[in-house]
Amino acid sequence: MEQLHPLQEDPGRDQTREQDRAHGCFRRAAQAFLKFLGVRRNRTTTKPTEVMAQPDPSPTELKADPDVTTALTDGTGCCDTPTIVHATKSDPALSDATTDPDSPSMDRTATPDIPLSDEPTNSGPAPPDLTAEADAAMTEGTADTDLVPRESVNSAPTPDIFEGNGVSSPEQVPAFIRNVHQRLTANVTPEEKLLAEFLRVTEAHPADVVLTLLRCAPSCDRAAATLWKIIASSGRTVAKVLPELLPVMEDWPLHSTSTSDGDKTHVFALAATRVIWEILQMLQGPEPLRKYSPRLLVDLLFQISISPEQMPEEVDTLWRECQKQYDLPTDSKRFAVLTLKALLHLECEGVVLSMERKRGWDTLLSADTHHYAVGLLAREMLRASSPLYYRIARCLLRLLTREKTSWELPAMAFLVEVLDYLDMTEWSDSILEVLSRHLWSERPEMRRLVLRSLVVLSKDPVMADGMWSLTQSLMDVLWDTDGDLVWATLTVFINEVQDRDIRISTPTALQLAEMLQPLFGHDNIHVQVLSIYLFRKVMELGVEESKQPLKTRVTYSLLPLFFHWHNENQDVAEASRGALLRAAGLLKRKDLVKLLKTEQPWRFSECLLEKERGRVAEYLRQALSYLESPQEPLREAALKFIGMAGRYLRGQPEELQDIIETLQGLRNDTSPAISSLALQSCKEIEAAQRAASPQLQQLPDWLCGACRSCPALRGSFWLCCQSSGEA
Repeated sequence: MEQLHPLQEDPGRDQTREQDRAHGCFRRAAQAFLKFLGVRRNRTTTKPTEVMAQPDPSPTELKADPDVTTALTDGTGCCDTPTIVHATKSDPALSDATTDPDSPSMDRTATPDIPLSDEPTNSGPAPPDLTAEADAAMTEGTADTDLVPRESVNSAPTPDIFEGNGVSSPEQVPAFIRNVHQRLTANVTPEEKLLAEFLRVTEAHPADVVLTLLRCAPSCDRAAATLWKIIASSGRTVAKVLPELLPVMEDWPLHSTSTSDGDKTHVFALAATRVIWEILQMLQGPEPLRKYSPRLLVDLLFQISISPEQMPEEVDTLWRECQKQYDLPTDSKRFAVLTLKALLHLECEGVVLSMERKRGWDTLLSADTHHYAVGLLAREMLRASSPLYYRIARCLLRLLTREKTSWELPAMAFLVEVLDYLDMTEWSDSILEVLSRHLWSERPEMRRLVLRSLVVLSKDPVMADGMWSLTQSLMDVLWDTDGDLVWATLTVFINEVQDRDIRISTPTALQLAEMLQPLFGHDNIHVQVLSIYLFRKVMELGVEESKQPLKTRVTYSLLPLFFHWHNENQDVAEASRGALLRAAGLLKRKDLVKLLKTEQPWRFSECLLEKERGRVAEYLRQALSYLESPQEPLREAALKFIGMAGRYLRGQPEELQDIIETLQGLRNDTSPAISSLALQSCKEIEAAQRAASPQLQQLPDWLCGACRSCPALRGSFWLCCQSSGEA
């Protein structure tokens, strides 16, 4: 093998005319090496999965195919954009490459070649051509002096360590990779043996190669891009490299680890994204990425969600260097979107187009709407029947389990959209643990997503036992002022008991009965209907031991349910009547049941007051709150009931006086009917207040008779008799 010589510190400075000619030689040598690897367009009918099933031949076994070669261009072309075309056997590029007829690699059907193309193979909006650059593009040796530690540039190995068998130990790998990169940066023409050794070392030590290349060229200069494309040309090699790139992308903004030579220099996550873009440009199908695409997609979505405040200065500096060398978007987040679209082009092209039509990509870039766009992406994947959503969901669940707080909201937004399509026998414990932890998040949007997820899970019988473990936490949500959260919580409870033989324990039944009654008059109609319906289910499904203590709660619910029987909304009115029937049955009030079935509401209230004289004052206090209802039918029902109850409330002048003052305030109500009814009820209560009992009405006559029969009593009862005479 040709001996490698250490290069100067800045090999890219002051290029001479000879170096320009060497630049073209290097490109031709790199292209010839790709041909040496057997890279050509696939002309067989072999399926992509069969390509992955075939092991790549070792570098020493690779032979050139005389039917296919690389089209060479002059020195002004772009060195990192090889284009594979068909050529004749007389092409001079093949003069040094002979073929062995007995070699297994000659059988194209058995061992198809990995296709190579720099142009996107899918239709639809194509990402910009990031490989277009000027002839005098800046090299990494001069562009990244502020980003790359000086020792990573000056530590080129001595020639003797690569003689003989090449790289013989892991500790030599970083030095070898730096040397190869420096030679290519300086436009030194490499031999095919050197590039073959590079590919062998990459397969043997992928972690050291990936980290060293990212440190040498974080902006992925022309030389590094060519090396990454050589890696991507082999399905077996790229499958070993991708697992090493993923941890770098996940550790934003810097990945900290060491190579075999002890170098612990941080690696940019954005540099790994830049490399992923180069690899994606080389692939014509999703097979090499299929195992890793879910993690790649999640990592790219996370990078897109990074706000400007979370973008460190060194990352901005790196991106500016990338822009100097390539025609890149001004924002690294937009570049991440382009990379994401390139990935989806391989997996599910229809999703890319549908997101484009719905402006999902623009929504994805905004920090305020990012999680909405992630949810849209999940729905589009489901609509396209892409199996990718299931693997992404698994990846996101692991992410949420690790409590990666910086991206929990978008992760939950994706997960809630696909929960209905997941097998909960495998996921139940982990998903409930994640949801219960986020149920009391300080972010209202997160709480909404958690409750949406619980609504979905509560429909699955597999989750029944686990869901009941969240009962207390869910009951606490019923006190929340957010109507959407309360509605979702009620839906979870109803799904849990709907069409299931699940009995409700006494403590739970009593607590629910107490918490549900204030919701009967909630501003949200859906909350009203669900709370009344759930109250009915509590009465039906309460265990036998809870029947007696539950009766007290049910008794105090009779009047609110009676008023909502008059609700303008038909759903609320029907739900209230059904709950009243169940309540009357629980209380064994056959008289009330009969009146409800014959729909005689005012006979119902009279019967209620007649049998519950001891609770008249409590009923009146409940009725007063409905005088403030925005619905006229409810105010009218409350006024009629108050006038009727006033006749049963005697001997409590203070209570009656408070009621009279409240009614007088309604004499100026906007509704004439309410004003008239308020005046009428006020007169009835005042008459009841003045009217004494029959015994008291006969008291003056009895006293006068006593005075006449017993003159001695006249002095004592004179005043009373005088008052009676005036009356």
